[in-house]
Amino acid sequence: MRWKVIRMARLPAAQRREQLLDVAAQLFATRGYAGATTAQIAKEADVTEPIIYRHFKSKRDLFVALIERIGKQTLEQWESDLGKSENPAIRLARLLGENPMVSGEGRVGYRVMLQAVSEIDDELIHAAVTEHMTALHVFITKEIERAQESAQVEDRFSSEVLAWVLVNIGMGYGVLEAMGIPGHGRDSDGVSVREVLARVLVGPGLKRGGE
Repeated sequence: MRWKVIRMARLPAAQRREQLLDVAAQLFATRGYAGATTAQIAKEADVTEPIIYRHFKSKRDLFVALIERIGKQTLEQWESDLGKSENPAIRLARLLGENPMVSGEGRVGYRVMLQAVSEIDDELIHAAVTEHMTALHVFITKEIERAQESAQVEDRFSSEVLAWVLVNIGMGYGVLEAMGIPGHGRDSDGVSVREVLARVLVGPGLKRGGE
């Protein structure tokens, strides 16, 4: 009996690159940066290791590309979710509920990013994380500015510092979620951190969910 060798169809370069990033994200999330090797990534992606180096110069470059992709996806998702409303208060309230660290698509990516902060002492990777967080901060700052200009958010504090408050709280919430801390972010009556922030920033006029 003769066995036929079935080979995976060759993907276009852009699709192969995205596939490698998908596989790498899962391995980095479960094994850490040091624990995941390019050989393992190649095996999981069903390609040879040299294929990885056609798309990325090193494991570090692959990791940086992951961080950059996470940031791009987050901003694109926010633009999509907020673009349907012109009311600054509603946009801001919706933004409070769009924490990419706990969403289905963002969960794995941000777990990888947390490892980049805690596990790796690498200047290039830290620079990528800094650029990522700065971009998120700029986006949130603009949304708060719009709400302040329409008198829907008080201007006692600058939009820049309020944006950092939201980033800091969002990151902390995401860490606790990743740790599986039961009951975090919500009291016994079901009031959530998101609702508290929405009430503090944009007042009591919004219904639950920012409608």
